[in-house]
Amino acid sequence: MKKLLATLALAVSATISASAADIMGTITDSQGAHKGVVRYSMKSKTYFVQTKQGGALLEVEITPDDVSSMDIEAPKGWDQAVERVEKGQGASAIKYFDSVVKMYNHLQWDLRAARYLADAYLSMGNVDKANDSCMSVVRANPEAAYKGEFAPIFWKVLLQLGKKEQLEKLLTKAAASGDRYSSGAALIGRGDLILASGESAESIRAALVDGYLRVALMYTDGKIAEQLRPEALAKSAQCFEKINQAGRADQMRAELKRLYPASQWAKK
Repeated sequence: MKKLLATLALAVSATISASAADIMGTITDSQGAHKGVVRYSMKSKTYFVQTKQGGALLEVEITPDDVSSMDIEAPKGWDQAVERVEKGQGASAIKYFDSVVKMYNHLQWDLRAARYLADAYLSMGNVDKANDSCMSVVRANPEAAYKGEFAPIFWKVLLQLGKKEQLEKLLTKAAASGDRYSSGAALIGRGDLILASGESAESIRAALVDGYLRVALMYTDGKIAEQLRPEALAKSAQCFEKINQAGRADQMRAELKRLYPASQWAKK
């Protein structure tokens, strides 16, 4: 890490692109937390944090390997745009998420935005556009195909495209990744993959045992539970209903609505 001190604000400001000027956040490294205007340089492959110190501006350069944590403020209008996608109004959110992907490059929100951009295209029935959006992410970051919050939307696209063999390989990698979110999401993805081959009583039970129910019963801790259990509970309920176990289905739905009433899955 190196620090660059400018006596005039203009000297430092000139190095910061207009698109990144309003991105505020905190990047922490071994020397502490650096809070201010944050940007990522594609040229140097490093982060910069600009803060004021007296009458001058201090710009700290941090390599990705030195970053211990990052907390970037949410883009303006994020919650409203996400809500539009979740309500099936993805067409109205495409420009927004496309701009966030570009503006927040390597700044925490780019992969999240790419996820909702692909979801927005899917809500319009445009699987090819959703795939194009996903592939642009995966080409730049191959790990995103099987690890992290972006991966499940890519799996959903692959399933709709009928690329089951590729999907199976990614689910296996996700399960072995060591990342708890990814392994849990892979179980849900495995349930979806099983049902995509047909909804016989046998396949429905397999989707439950090998997928949805394992997440509903085992992934009950903190943020992971909020991220994964609503979908797992909803899909478990659907499966129980299809094999004529209405009582178990009602139990799943009751738990879903009691614990996660704000989830889009509780509203379906």
